[in-house]
Amino acid sequence: MTNALEPSGFAPEPSTPRSIWRWRLENSAGEEVTSTVAGQSTFPSQSDAESWVGEVWRELKEDGVAAVTLFEGDREVYGPMGLEA
Repeated sequence: MTNALEPSGFAPEPSTPRSIWRWRLENSAGEEVTSTVAGQSTFPSQSDAESWVGEVWRELKEDGVAAVTLFEGDREVYGPMGLEA
């Protein structure tokens, strides 16, 4: 009797580069805009991205940003989220 393992057909998923998180900044018409608010444009984690927008949302609003949408890479996570108080 042999104790050799038979192939299961399972192959691990190929490793992917670390996720990049970013905010899409939108005006009141839902169009993507840029902002002069200083800070990062990409983040290593969802928590970092959410912390940043929590710190600068008032400045973004003053700069004409009406809403933000969070992306992980090309995948929309949530939004648009209005910047009203």
